[in-house]
Amino acid sequence: MAKRDYYEVLGVSKDASADEIKKAFRRLAVLHHPDKQGGDETKFKELNEAYEILKDSDKRQRYDQFGHAGVGGNGGGGAYDFNGGGFNFNGQNMNFDFGDLGDMFGSFFGGGSQQRQQSQRGRDIETAIELTFEEAVFGVEKTIHLNLDAACEHCKGNGAEPGFEVVTCPTCRGSGQVVSVTQTIIGNIQQARVCNDCHGTGKKPEKDCSVCHGRGVKRKEQSVELKIPAGIDDGATIRLREYGEAVRGGTKGDLYVFVRVKSHKKFTREGDIILSHESIDMVTAAIGGEMKVDTVDGAVTMKITAGTQSGTDFKISGHGVAHPKSSNRGPHIVTIHVTTPTKLSKHQKELLEAFQKEGGKRRFF
Repeated sequence: MAKRDYYEVLGVSKDASADEIKKAFRRLAVLHHPDKQGGDETKFKELNEAYEILKDSDKRQRYDQFGHAGVGGNGGGGAYDFNGGGFNFNGQNMNFDFGDLGDMFGSFFGGGSQQRQQSQRGRDIETAIELTFEEAVFGVEKTIHLNLDAACEHCKGNGAEPGFEVVTCPTCRGSGQVVSVTQTIIGNIQQARVCNDCHGTGKKPEKDCSVCHGRGVKRKEQSVELKIPAGIDDGATIRLREYGEAVRGGTKGDLYVFVRVKSHKKFTREGDIILSHESIDMVTAAIGGEMKVDTVDGAVTMKITAGTQSGTDFKISGHGVAHPKSSNRGPHIVTIHVTTPTKLSKHQKELLEAFQKEGGKRRFF
């Protein structure tokens, strides 16, 4: 089958920046990760392959020029390492857990090692929060309200009515699976399915909890206190381990929080730099002076040098965004726009004409 276009796989345009490609991959990787309930291993591998090419400027250039053939993606088969769980595709190393193939083949052909009981894990939960520009710059604490399965308080999450024990499931004898055997002309074929009585846990309450009816979990409104670090950017994802849904006999899933940052009416951001524009009159641009400039920390005084041209950038150090791995902050860059008056009094016009004559043919702006 023909390979899909790598840009299409990541859902970005061909002129997308490296940062846009990274954000798109990160968002889709979380969505399709094989370890996540509802994940798709095929799509995840496709995403990995596309990202490995497009994040590398040299590989991306060859791909843009020659397509898949330019990066070795001609549809040839990759080399699978079943023992190590690795996958090498045209020189790109990717690691996935394909499980124990010996167990899989043994279950179908009557041999191999015993089926392993699959550990139980609650569902991952996804939510989103919206921050103001300033909250993203300085960091903030937010309370997230969720409605999800939590451990039942009556039975403490084990599914058994207080005073009763959790015992080995009599149906599957603790294996979590029920095996059926079918006789064929080529021999016995074994087929395993999850035990319906214990739902694969291998354990079962002597008497079901009267509140959760043996599930071990109950739907509940919960609040999560989330500390947003200073300098977080739009499109970032925060993962909170074991803040997802609970499940009887297993661990809780994870909580994924997607961050959206509102645009600011005056400021924009590039990494740890904050950008803004200010206008000055042509006289101040010519002779210099001082002006008040808005920053996320409030108004500061900025010195305008004489002879400033329209489009000149001025740097205000320490008023940008915090670096991810330090407390230092980037700069605030102010781009100056020099305005030209459209209406002049007679006296103003005479002064400018005199100035022009004094300057001769030289341009003074």
